[in-house]
Order: sequence, then C-alpha cells, then structure tokens
Amino acid sequence: MRYPARMSPGFYAARLARPGAVLAPMAGYSDAPLRQLAAEQGALWTVSEMISARGLVLGGDSENLSLGRPYPGEEGRVVQLFGAEPEILARAVGKVEGWFAPAALDLNMGCPVPKVRGKGGACLLQTPEVAYELVRAMRSATALDVSAKIRLGWDTDRSVEVARGLAAAGAALITVHGRTSAQRYTGEADWDAIARVAASVDVPVVGSGDVGSASQARERLRSGVAAVMIGRGAVGNPWIFRSLATGDDTPPSLGERVRTALRHAELQAAFYGKGRRGLTNMRPLRKVLPQYLPDLPELRGALVVVETLEDVTRVLTPLLIGEDRAPTSRPASRDVAVAG
Repeated sequence: MRYPARMSPGFYAARLARPGAVLAPMAGYSDAPLRQLAAEQGALWTVSEMISARGLVLGGDSENLSLGRPYPGEEGRVVQLFGAEPEILARAVGKVEGWFAPAALDLNMGCPVPKVRGKGGACLLQTPEVAYELVRAMRSATALDVSAKIRLGWDTDRSVEVARGLAAAGAALITVHGRTSAQRYTGEADWDAIARVAASVDVPVVGSGDVGSASQARERLRSGVAAVMIGRGAVGNPWIFRSLATGDDTPPSLGERVRTALRHAELQAAFYGKGRRGLTNMRPLRKVLPQYLPDLPELRGALVVVETLEDVTRVLTPLLIGEDRAPTSRPASRDVAVAG
C-alpha cells in the first residue's frame, strides 16, 4: 500500500505563514487519532511519535507500523526519527518517505528517556557534531524539509551553539524545548533561553515547554519564536489549536467535549482495528479520556478501566442528555509524560 503523494519542499515556511500552533511528538499520545483531532482543529502541523531509524532499516518491511502510518487523507504530518548513525538515518528517511509520505522529517535530539541513551535523542547534545552529520545525511536522502528538535543541552545550556550548528548543517527549522536533558520534565521551561536561540539563527525556531493554554501560547510568541509547540496542553484539549488558529477562545461545551472524546475512541478503533479477541483495545486511551472531562472527576474511575469502544460509549453517552449545559473552562495544564 502507498499513501498520497508527498508534500512539496518549503513545507515549514508555508505553514508558518498562517496563525496557529504545532502538536508536539509525544510517545504514547501523538498517534494518528490525536493527530487527526489536532489537525481538524487547525494545528499548523503535527509530529509523529518518535521512530527508531535502526528499527525501520533493520526491522524488515513494516510499512503498517502504527507510529509512522498516516490516517486516511492525512496531510501536514512530520515524521520524527531518532538514531545516531548517519547511514542508518539516511536509509530510514528513504523508507519513511516511500511508506508514509510525510510532509517533512524531524531529528529527535530531545528525548531524555534512559532506554534511548546512546542511541540518539538528547545524547546527541553531548556530541553535537554527530547531530550535524545526521542532519546532513538526512538532507542528502530527501528533497523534503529536515528539522531537529533539541533541548537546551545535556546538563548545561548549549542551545545557541547547537542551533547554529544545525542551521549550518541545513536544518530548515529548529524546535527548542526549554529544559536540559538532566531536568527531564521537572522545573519550568526557560523561555528566555528559547528567545536567545530564536535571535541567534536565521531559520525559524519553534518554542516548546509548559504551554497549557492559548493565552500562554500567545505570551510565548512574544519571545520571537516563529510558532509554539504544544504537547501536554493538547491532550484532551484539541480546541487549543482552534483558539490559536482563529483567535476564538470560546471554550467547548460539555456536549462538544463528550462527543470529541467519543470520536477519539472511534478513531482509535478505526485506526488500530480489532485485537485477537475481536475487540477494539481502548487501554491506550485510559490516560486520555478523563482529560476531556476534568470537571467531572467522578467519571475517572470508569474511564480508566475501559477495554472496548462499547465501554467508552456506555460511560459517555448518558452525558449527552444534558449537553446544553454551559461551557466549562479548561485547567491551564496537566501532567502527561512527553518523550519527543
């Protein structure tokens, strides 16, 4: 199976010409169903969960791999790869482009998860010259835009140095998460550091870290970044992209939130299909569904044990009887593990 023709070069520049925000790569979260909901609400682009370049190249033919596979008709999806070997990255780019027709390709230089150490991710911040070679190798393998997502550094801030090297190597865009690898997800993201990077390179810089609301995103844009990337703040809240694309901050009604949670479950079932027992697996959504309804904590117990689409429907459809209730504002942020 082959997917629609790839998008033309210059993707990032074209998308940045309009208002909006970007869906971050999040392991276990930014799969096809969440990407579809974000795109429908106006995300500038979405980024896949990170994919091992070595796994793609050496793992045999696996174009049905869920991590990179688009939903039907998907556009504006950037596929993120991680790895540390130029030849492997270049070969992986060829496979991704042939199988999944991405809009652009991104190199992961930010994942601090221990199992990734030594194989790429944030480890590349310790040897940035290797990362520059990886970007050059990826560029040599494709006509699409190649970007990189970095942290400020391994344990100290080297972000300006690294960003300049990546730009010189040919990165079309750089995303900066405002923490070091050593910080993982603790403390606050340093947007002053992100602003320094944005002012130091001649390619667009996207800022990432602790953006949980549209108002926070607009405030962060004042730092000089070309756009803001949102991860945790978009889980259970795809409307944040609508707000930033249109300027309309009207919160979704209870009915809209319930219907979207149900649709998320339906998209999950359609994309992943049925398991060995002939049932759709809703377990991955146990951590997501309660976040659509943070003001109804009494439903959490039922939502975190759902097994099938029928379970989700049984819990949520009774809420639609009173869907004319007043809209509910969302909390500013929530805790979700992010690995991209």
